[in-house]
Amino acid sequence: MLKFDHLTLAVSDWQASRRWYVGVLGLTVEFEMPDRRSVAVRDEHDFTIFLAEGPVPAHPEAFALYFQVDDVHSAYPDMSAKGARDGHPPRKVFWGFGAELLDPDGYAIRLWDEKSMNS
Repeated sequence: MLKFDHLTLAVSDWQASRRWYVGVLGLTVEFEMPDRRSVAVRDEHDFTIFLAEGPVPAHPEAFALYFQVDDVHSAYPDMSAKGARDGHPPRKVFWGFGAELLDPDGYAIRLWDEKSMNS
């Protein structure tokens, strides 16, 4: 069996990223490691992202995390109102149909749903 389970993402400020991933995306804190300047956040399906302070790539927008949501048309404005910056509202894009947010370090967070993707 092979199951993708964890991902480490280098961030410039682990606490600011923690607030954003929890406050905007609604992920939950699994555990924190303040001495390592990192936190583990996870989705409701137990996929975990380690947000660890370290050198952020020169072009973080080239890296994308894709999150499936129930309805991209309602999720995007809700998340935008909670502090997501830049990106774009739901529309046809090269990877299908969806919206994009940028996290505090500029990583692309792409939102999609099955219904809109198949339209």
